[in-house]
Amino acid sequence: MPFRASVGFKAGVKDYKLTYYTPDYETKDTNILAAFRVTPQLGVPPEEAGAAVAVESSTGTWTTVWTDGLTSLDRYKGRCYHIEPEESIHSLPLMMNML
Repeated sequence: MPFRASVGFKAGVKDYKLTYYTPDYETKDTNILAAFRVTPQLGVPPEEAGAAVAVESSTGTWTTVWTDGLTSLDRYKGRCYHIEPEESIHSLPLMMNML
């Protein structure tokens, strides 16, 4: 009889935002802050897209980080903590500036 995973477990379906989107996070003097412009795919919430950037920009891919002990996810992970949605972007012809 083949082995089957339990119903409660599905590999690879945990949303990044559950771990890497932390809107209540307060930055520290030791943090490096970066702003990214992200356009989520249709159906992907902005929080998930932002969290995915935090994962890929830090140790979220979890290649082995060697230290004198076990690495701490909370210490080394990137975080998405603030999102500002863009209402719209407009492009005007250069000549409009001369009117």
